Amino acid sequence: MFRKILIANRGEIAARVIKTARKLGVATVAVYSEADAGAAHVCLADEAIAIGGPAPKDSYLRGDAIIQAALDTGAEAIHPGYGFLSENPDFVDAVEAAGLVFIGPSASAIRAMGLKDAAKALMSKAGVPVVPGYHGDNQDPEHLSGAADSIGYPVLIKAVAGGGGKGMRMVEHPSAFMAALKSAQGEAQTAFGNAAVLIEKFVEKPRHIEVQVFGDGSHAVHLFERDCSLQRRHQKVIEEAPAPGMTEEMRAAMGQAAVRAAEAIGYKGAGTVEFIVDGSEGLRPDRFWFMEMNTRLQVEHPVTEAITGIDLVEWQLRVASGESLPCAQSDLSITGHAFEARLYAEDVPAGFLPATGTLSHLRFADGCRADTGVRAGDTISPWYDPMIAKIITHGPTRGAALAQLTRALEETEVAGTVTNLSFLGALARHAGFAAGDVDTGLIGREIDALTAEGAVPPAVEALAVIAAAGLENGQGAGFSLWAPLRRPVPFEPVAVVEVEAPGRITVEIEGRRHLCERRADGWWVDGAKTGARFHTDAAAITVFTDRAWRFERVDPLASAGAETATDLTLAPMPGLVKAVFVTAGQEVAAGTPLAIMEAMKMEHTMLAARDGVVAEVLVTEGAQVEAGAALIRLEEEEA
Repeated sequence: MFRKILIANRGEIAARVIKTARKLGVATVAVYSEADAGAAHVCLADEAIAIGGPAPKDSYLRGDAIIQAALDTGAEAIHPGYGFLSENPDFVDAVEAAGLVFIGPSASAIRAMGLKDAAKALMSKAGVPVVPGYHGDNQDPEHLSGAADSIGYPVLIKAVAGGGGKGMRMVEHPSAFMAALKSAQGEAQTAFGNAAVLIEKFVEKPRHIEVQVFGDGSHAVHLFERDCSLQRRHQKVIEEAPAPGMTEEMRAAMGQAAVRAAEAIGYKGAGTVEFIVDGSEGLRPDRFWFMEMNTRLQVEHPVTEAITGIDLVEWQLRVASGESLPCAQSDLSITGHAFEARLYAEDVPAGFLPATGTLSHLRFADGCRADTGVRAGDTISPWYDPMIAKIITHGPTRGAALAQLTRALEETEVAGTVTNLSFLGALARHAGFAAGDVDTGLIGREIDALTAEGAVPPAVEALAVIAAAGLENGQGAGFSLWAPLRRPVPFEPVAVVEVEAPGRITVEIEGRRHLCERRADGWWVDGAKTGARFHTDAAAITVFTDRAWRFERVDPLASAGAETATDLTLAPMPGLVKAVFVTAGQEVAAGTPLAIMEAMKMEHTMLAARDGVVAEVLVTEGAQVEAGAALIRLEEEEA
């Protein structure tokens, strides 16, 4: 076993690797950017080395700096985590050339699976079923159109170097093929520097089921499947293991196919073989096809650990240090069911825009596993993925595990930034998901219901007023001799509180009166127990019930009639101005792209809100701006 390893990553995966290394008595070295100097993974590691500026290209993507940090600290091996350099074969070569061990697969294995078309050809040769399609080199549009006709519509155009849904278009009719092809190729060229695409049959009711594999370079085993069908824009939201509705016959077929895939490339370490499954007639062993192989540990690996009892990071360290596979296929079995929900700092009503902010409060439910790389007081940075935590539950049955997940989400408390917590709760309570009737289109079909904010319950609003008045502890401030102390509260809508006695407060909101009582077991409103918890900070009041209700604080000195100028295009999030498309004096129509911003692995295009003429361009390409910064100003409309 290694004495010391360096972790070439950040956040929750770095913290996760440190946890297992500590269990095995292995010392750890963290690397960090300027933005992460006080991050949780830095504090957890035995040593920490600064490697550059906040942008990933200046730090976590600097393979030379990371390797030098390993050499300088006496680390024997580098664990890449996931993302950043984890699937970069050139980095693997450089690590080994420096005399270090890369805790993962060989560079040749990563290269074999790096391009989707080549990977599918390799898998087909190895006897792994692949989706009917065209994976050739001929990129002539007429040839690709003919291939689509042969495959049969609907078809999927996919970038060969793709990921995250970029360079992907579904086409239902031949008449729409050429426009979709041009759009996909353009996006692929921008995102990956490679415009090549492949054409595949579009699966009508697709499920995304992947198999966890592990190899030692000679042999491989599978640790069963995960269902990752609950996706939004090709990004996983909630994962589970095992897959609902899975039969033993299909599990065996998928497992054997995944093992063949791993052994075909001499795979070493943890990897995931992803399959697209036609779920229109249930799960059948002749209805699954290879999509791609992720040559690294996956974000959703905890659900596999929960149902197998295996620590996959421990296996990674053992095999990378020269040990054989820790057990045979016959030694592995499934116990119970597990779910993982990805908690992000993102503004759901604004279209799931990534958000920033300082976590003024963070608490996870008892009884669940929460893998996180942040703590209360930490700041969600615009430089990296806005994940706060992965919330994992495990139970004897799917129903029990889902009930635990629902409760864990209800009891998770986050303040200081907006999150997708309510959205995750709505998914966990969705009747179709509860029944196991899932496919990759579920969220898209149900998005309005899943993101509906709903009216604030009167009891919650009354408690928010109490918090705004500074009376969360139930004790009044001030003195009134003959009548209850009555005073207005800075709140929207206008509210008044009357402190009748310690722990007894009446709240009046637009003519509605609510009696709020602070008892030994918490706050009661109008005779009903609420179970509510509060958190207040300078910007907002958060009331936690079965979800988080956030109320922005009202500044009593602010101008009552202040309005946002409609002529300004403002940054919806902190981030990088990646492109500016207009110049002063240019006429634009409503919906014209003005600029593109990039933050937390996401691009957002700002569109003109109306017809007009650009008066000023207030930013330049490459500028880093805060949320709310003015980017483009249009000339005032004529009266």
